[in-house]
Amino acid sequence: QVQLVESGGGLVQSGGSLRLSCAPSGFPVHHYTFVWVRQRPGKEREGVSCFGHSDDSTAYSNAVKGRFTISRDDAENMVHLQMNDLTPEDTGVYYCATSRARCWYSYLINPPDKYFETWGQGTLVNVSS
Repeated sequence: QVQLVESGGGLVQSGGSLRLSCAPSGFPVHHYTFVWVRQRPGKEREGVSCFGHSDDSTAYSNAVKGRFTISRDDAENMVHLQMNDLTPEDTGVYYCATSRARCWYSYLINPPDKYFETWGQGTLVNVSS
């Protein structure tokens, strides 16, 4: 059955880097748009990056643009999020999710109804000062 498993989270000092990975099962990664969504303590979930399935487009939230890079590896059937120059403000649980819709900046920031189809269980990123 369809499943998403995130990995790569952990504890890192401010200024450090982490690479998150999303390993889907049950479908090829190129069939869906992939979205990285995070939930910081005391805040609502927010989209940080997406990779479109139809045109390979990418989008980033203003908070992570220039520091995070999303990529898709069709051979390994994985999606990654390279996170550089991390700060304590990046601390939170990061989720991998799929969508049948496009990867548009507006969708990333304000997802429409029924945008997300499948969610992973999340991986914790903790950035210390």
